[in-house]
Amino acid sequence: MRSKMLQIKLPDGSIKEYPEGTSPREVAAGIGKRLAEAAVAAVANGAIVDLDRPIEHGESNGDPVELRLLTSRDREALDVLRHSTAHIMARAIMRLFPGVRLAFGPTTANGYYYDVEVDGRSISEDDFPAIETEMARITKDAEPFERFMLPVDQARTFVADLGQTLKVEHIDDELHKYGILSFYRQGEFVDLCRGPHIPHAGKVGAFKLLSIAGSYWKGQTDRSMLQRIYGTAFFDKKELDAYLAQVEEARKRDHRKLGKELNLFTISPLVGPGLILWMPKGAIIRGILENFMKTELMKRGYFPVYTPHIGKIELYKTSGHYPYYKDSQFPTLKMPADASAKELLDGLIAGNVDDAAQRVLLGKAGIPERLPDPASETKFTKPFFEMSVAERIGYLEQTCEFEEYLLKPMNCPHHIQIYAAQPRSYRDLPLRLAEFGTVYRYEQSGELSGMTRVRGFTQDDAHLFCTHEQVRGEFRATMELTQFVLSSLGLSDYRVRLSKHDPEDPKYKGAEGDVWRNAEDDIRSVLDEMKLPYDEAAGEAAFYGPKADFIVRDCIGRQWQLGTVQLDYVLPERFGLEYVGADNHPHRPVMIHRAPFGSMERFMGILIEHFAGAFPLWLAPEQVRVLPISDKAADYAQKVLNKLTEAGFRASLDHRPEKIGAKIRDAQLEKIPVMFVVGAKEAENESVAYRDRLAGDLGVMPLSQALARIQTETDERVFHQTATAAAPPPTEESGEQHAY
Repeated sequence: MRSKMLQIKLPDGSIKEYPEGTSPREVAAGIGKRLAEAAVAAVANGAIVDLDRPIEHGESNGDPVELRLLTSRDREALDVLRHSTAHIMARAIMRLFPGVRLAFGPTTANGYYYDVEVDGRSISEDDFPAIETEMARITKDAEPFERFMLPVDQARTFVADLGQTLKVEHIDDELHKYGILSFYRQGEFVDLCRGPHIPHAGKVGAFKLLSIAGSYWKGQTDRSMLQRIYGTAFFDKKELDAYLAQVEEARKRDHRKLGKELNLFTISPLVGPGLILWMPKGAIIRGILENFMKTELMKRGYFPVYTPHIGKIELYKTSGHYPYYKDSQFPTLKMPADASAKELLDGLIAGNVDDAAQRVLLGKAGIPERLPDPASETKFTKPFFEMSVAERIGYLEQTCEFEEYLLKPMNCPHHIQIYAAQPRSYRDLPLRLAEFGTVYRYEQSGELSGMTRVRGFTQDDAHLFCTHEQVRGEFRATMELTQFVLSSLGLSDYRVRLSKHDPEDPKYKGAEGDVWRNAEDDIRSVLDEMKLPYDEAAGEAAFYGPKADFIVRDCIGRQWQLGTVQLDYVLPERFGLEYVGADNHPHRPVMIHRAPFGSMERFMGILIEHFAGAFPLWLAPEQVRVLPISDKAADYAQKVLNKLTEAGFRASLDHRPEKIGAKIRDAQLEKIPVMFVVGAKEAENESVAYRDRLAGDLGVMPLSQALARIQTETDERVFHQTATAAAPPPTEESGEQHAY
């Protein structure tokens, strides 16, 4: 009987027929021997699969299967390689530490990790050389990754027999619903895994173990503590070397280290983790950035507003922020609505209010001294003054009307209330409201990281209220503003991501209608009109609308999400916002949310690392330092300092009795952009020896010329990049992949 034939569509558009069950490797071999040797995996109808996995009709729904073969040049292939290297690392660890229990081993944006549990001892970085040696043996043997399937009951028994109790628990908790589970075998090593994997371990060109950290099983603090071993892998050693050079450069630029050395910010355990204290030098930089933005916004027709740090919980329930972000918000502040009831409750808790005062406060608050007993139609509760203090507090909590407040997680609901405070006409629109507003999120302590992951942060937030006809023009203007801000700060290497909703995600309930599609089309139209290259990402939208995110690449190749512009048809509907149109009828406005900096804290952390702490002249907290060669030039040095400060420059005078070489060295270490060195000759000629932190000695010039030079460089916002490490090819901001 003739076997079924399968149609396969190749990237060049050609369609060829193959017997059902043909593998991507066989397709590659039919195209050419060199392609078959270079292939690592394949993409069949959008899903990455093993090179030897049979292609079935079921994957095509009757249409041709779209097949793309992956080689080391493809970004997707690198994820497959790294996931396979995670298995190789786990295998090496199990050889060296018998009895290891495996958890998860996914890929990350720049590598992979595996969570393991070891009895009796901890793995440390001292063990890395031995683990890497064992990994090298495994890659040299080039054994294949072999996939096999088991029904879930057999799979559970199988992993139980292997002593992999965490895998058993994972099957019981989540995987039992799948019916059949996949495994991968490589030599004596077998792991529960959905794949895909490279054909054999010999495809791994280079790898490196990077670090180790603690982690909780499934991220839950009440479950087992595991060890997470991080590593990375590449097809080629040159790529690994470039990446490690980048990591080393990033370590030197770590904003937590430089922030402390340069006195830019601090975090106090008494204030609380994740709450940034801006020190004077850091506050100067922040102030410059804020003034730069405020000046630009005034030119573009924005109005400044200020809003409180808290709001009633009903505000955030209406907006939707409370239910969507409840787990990442601080607990609510709950207090009696009546001032007398609050005074009474506070007095009972503090123990400083007597019965007479309590009786007065009860009367003022309108609270009866006893209530009908809910368990009986004829009885009453115990009289208030026969209760213990704890019972009285409980009684008040039962009888008082309470108000709940929340540390604000977002500024937009507050700005919406400003819009709604008065009637609006179409002639008032667009209305652009801007605020440097501080918001609060309760990030888990293990996720906090210097200034880039905090619990309190200030957004350069603005919300635009406009008509439907104005949407595309206003959206484009906010995109152009973000481009201007980034380029003004030397961050001109970026890509744009159109972040869309995911129909499968309950977060976007109701988002599948025309409103969301229209919003995504509006953004797409603006990006096309601006000729901005962009990629689209499902599931990255805000719960209230799609957005355009700026993914910025810094001077050593790392990528950061910074500015964002969001289009929102949802919140105006939730709050019932209106304006009176030209037809004299009410209409619903559209909102645009935008924040070019994003978070001032995160942006500052990224800037510190981008400039390695050496801020350009216009942004530096101290722009110029005057360095007298000796006491003979002290009076002239003071005169030069006065000229600088009168001209509005941030300058200081180093009058220490040190040699000029030591003064220059210290100024270099403190990353002062410009030094004016003065001696007797300079004093006589009203000149300075101009020294640039990067370019070095630029010679003696008249003081007026030196002042004009720094004024021009400040006005033009000149940048001098100081990157030294070569960057590997950019990586996507991907999350964990390839893990059961």
